Amino acid sequence: MPDASLHAELRDEATLGETEAEAISELMQALATPSRVRLLYALRTGEASVNELAVLADVTPSATSQQLRILRHLRFVATRRDGRSILYRLHDGHVAALLDEVRNHLDHTERAEA
Repeated sequence: MPDASLHAELRDEATLGETEAEAISELMQALATPSRVRLLYALRTGEASVNELAVLADVTPSATSQQLRILRHLRFVATRRDGRSILYRLHDGHVAALLDEVRNHLDHTERAEA
């Protein structure tokens, strides 16, 4: 998991400028679509092609390609060419850590309500 202390010196944790707030908001919107979240979780196990991801996330290949284009633009996923195939993977460990933290937060809040 990424070490947050490596980035702490780069910013004041108590403030957030408008530009950075907008950038964070745009990134978080990537998680607003269930199919994108399923695709990201499917990539936690490693690289996969569009067709493999479509099956894993229960989304059509066409929709999978469209969602992956958005996730790639936002740098949630990266690609690698393998012959004629394009393989997708999580961009880096920060994406996996973000997914873990969101899921942990959901679990925590659901337990608090019970």
